Amino acid sequence: MKTKKRILVCPLDWGLGHATRCIPVIHELQKQGAEVVIAADKRPLELLKQEFPQLQFIVFPGYDIAYPENGSMVLKMAFSIPKILRKIREEKIFLKEIVRKEKIDGVISDNRYGLGITDVPTVLMLHQLMIKSPFGESALHQITLNYVKQFSFCWVPDFPGENNLSGDLAHQYPLPDNARFVGALSRFSSFPKNEKTEKKYDLLFIISGPEPQRTVFEKNIVQQVSKLSQRTLVVLGKPESDTKTEKIGNAEIISHLNAEQLFNAISASELVLTRPGYSTIMDSAVMKKKAIFVPTPGQTEQEYLGNLYHQKKLHLCVKQNELDVAKAIKQVSAFNGFSEFSETELLSNNVKEFLSSC
Repeated sequence: MKTKKRILVCPLDWGLGHATRCIPVIHELQKQGAEVVIAADKRPLELLKQEFPQLQFIVFPGYDIAYPENGSMVLKMAFSIPKILRKIREEKIFLKEIVRKEKIDGVISDNRYGLGITDVPTVLMLHQLMIKSPFGESALHQITLNYVKQFSFCWVPDFPGENNLSGDLAHQYPLPDNARFVGALSRFSSFPKNEKTEKKYDLLFIISGPEPQRTVFEKNIVQQVSKLSQRTLVVLGKPESDTKTEKIGNAEIISHLNAEQLFNAISASELVLTRPGYSTIMDSAVMKKKAIFVPTPGQTEQEYLGNLYHQKKLHLCVKQNELDVAKAIKQVSAFNGFSEFSETELLSNNVKEFLSSC
């Protein structure tokens, strides 16, 4: 007789952020007695295997959409819409088979819109209820709501009220009835904070995001760090690669760090330079670390968030093609970093509500 509820967790495969913010959710599910099965693809799959080697894993094919190296991101996504819609239809069929075969009691999807089935209770984790776009934002919002309504619950990784992280993305319009705020979902939430950590690095670079822009960003950074006098660590965001350290001048370059190792590296660094992906922003909020944000070119969400925090004088935001690291280090002193966000029971309470429905 099955005693534990089997919960399937499925992050999207665009970058690592969707996988990293599943980490605190998985920990909370385990804390509340659930048995977790992870369905993912590519780098998110490799990352979660390293964090939870004891769990069952299923290869769940991703959308396999690449960001353009040059040209318009909006145009690229517009041409990708037929492929995305086909993938959404396919993943719904694939999920139904997994639920039946693996005796799954509930599903938590991070940004995979096709997993809103009626066979079991489902959750869609989504902070971007309003998709930033040069045109058609209202129409995109309505399309998003149509997908959200197919799920039992929509978990919004943010806080209610004015002191929030996502700005217009989750607060421009009223939330749908099934939506719940679950606080900042950071992989670092469970680690004890030590304000007296000895500083080992002046600057930490965290390279991440979908290809080919991740590699473009990496080449830009590696070229510049070789000329810096500051003590520097560069994390490439490649969990599928062997973890080995390369030295270039005063910089250490490593393919990947697990959550605990990266937490320790951030704690030991004066300043972080990274993409303003939303999961990275939640990590920065939890760590209260000042950052230099370099949005992925054409990625409207990152450009909006980077500019939002820049205007609020919280974090410096620099365009990738204008990035001069030495200059940015001097400019960042005018920015204040995140204020402290209070620990909440939002995630715990919502996991409890979800499990009781399974």
